[in-house]
Amino acid sequence: MWAVMGDIFANLEAWVKRQQEVKEGFKKAEVDYREADRLALILLSRMAFQHMMRTIEAFDQWLKDPAITAHMPREMLVDLWEKLRVLLYGLIDLDIEHTSRYNEFLKKLSAEGKLNPLLFYEKGEKEPKRVQLQI
Repeated sequence: MWAVMGDIFANLEAWVKRQQEVKEGFKKAEVDYREADRLALILLSRMAFQHMMRTIEAFDQWLKDPAITAHMPREMLVDLWEKLRVLLYGLIDLDIEHTSRYNEFLKKLSAEGKLNPLLFYEKGEKEPKRVQLQI
């Protein structure tokens, strides 16, 4: 039993250490983000989303594991929800704000005839429709 617990402790400690390393990596990568070009900002954003998705997936798996949840005190779960709800509502607000701003920007470009014809096309009298490109 102690060997198994040692493995669990080592895994948890390794996870925390890795998350701290990733956090430091992002801090270094974003130092001059206000002066970064579009590609660097897209890459930084995508890497952030990918890491958040991996972390969320790991959290979800964590909360499905009876070996974890059977011993997790209610106070930790309340604390988790208090922090999680801030992230949840913040993400929803970010999505609403970003999508709305981009929608208005696209409408402006469309009205000015500045949409890239390789990415957008007119279909009858309807608004321009985006062609989905998979990269």
